[in-house]
Amino acid sequence: MSPTTPLPQRAAPSGRRELPEAPFLAAARGERPARTPVWFMRQAGRSLPEYRALREGVPMLDACFDPEMLAEITLQPVRRHAVDAAILFSDIVVPLKAAGVDIDIVPGTGPVVAAPVRDLAAVKALPELAPDQVAKVADGVRLLVERLGGTPLIGFAGAPFTLASYLIEGGPSRNHEHTKALMHSSPEVWHELAGRLADIALTFLRAQLDAGVDAIQLFDSWAGALSERDYREFVLPHSAKVLDGVAAYGVPRIHFGVGTGELLVAMREAGADVVGVDWRIPLDEAVRRLGGSAVVQGNLDPALLHASWPVLEAEVRRIVEEGRAADGHIFNLGHGVLPGVDPDVLTRVVGLVHEL
Repeated sequence: MSPTTPLPQRAAPSGRRELPEAPFLAAARGERPARTPVWFMRQAGRSLPEYRALREGVPMLDACFDPEMLAEITLQPVRRHAVDAAILFSDIVVPLKAAGVDIDIVPGTGPVVAAPVRDLAAVKALPELAPDQVAKVADGVRLLVERLGGTPLIGFAGAPFTLASYLIEGGPSRNHEHTKALMHSSPEVWHELAGRLADIALTFLRAQLDAGVDAIQLFDSWAGALSERDYREFVLPHSAKVLDGVAAYGVPRIHFGVGTGELLVAMREAGADVVGVDWRIPLDEAVRRLGGSAVVQGNLDPALLHASWPVLEAEVRRIVEEGRAADGHIFNLGHGVLPGVDPDVLTRVVGLVHEL
């Protein structure tokens, strides 16, 4: 499918759960729920001993395609921490793997691609994603919808730029040198690649939405490596294709990246209802940059979960107070939970946020 050809719009399924009392969904709509909702990126995973026990001997991507396992892992932090939303246990490379791309998650490294994609022939050779290739993920979503009660479920996908950066670099990169070089030296190749990845992300999100997720988050984790000019030229149209493509479902759309303080306005223009903010700028400043009216998510520095409780408590209180400048605020970290965090600290943070 051409990168400029929109995928057909799809109506929201009529059987979606009604969760009028969920603080997370109320805040995402720009309302003021009785308490500030809180969830954590990477809340399901390495910080939990029950997760490590369940995953022992099971490769990461195998777990992502096992409906019962991914459902149980997703539920673990909801039970332990009483967070206001669950996020589907998955990975941004799951749809690439499902489509047939030779990619794996290497412990201690991250996603690694067997053959980097750096020319038009390699782009043209990329497979498309069919919904039935992620049917097991959708099955896991359906299990979660049955088991979560009144807790909303967030589905997610990786944004085209971040997915492309892994494919082009061959794995994680500090400088994204091959990605930026391709963007500028072969823009036609870049847009072909980003367009194909937008289609893959959109197919993946629609599969989750059709199965019943209550919100979605588009992770453009490494977009902060770009200038605003480059973001608007090379990235925004493709992220907009993804976010616009799920608009008909009527669920909150969260857009998040790391180091994106200079890109917040452009990222909202891509179609975000909720703008994720990392820890580098205060939430009230983020709202100011967004024109004084915005729904934001964030933004405790994950490293401070290792600090003493008085230090951490002061930071949580500051962030909740700064979040009051927004039309709606969802408390979260400025990135994901680090693997060595004491889970009892996360539980304590949830309790504090709910009290404030």
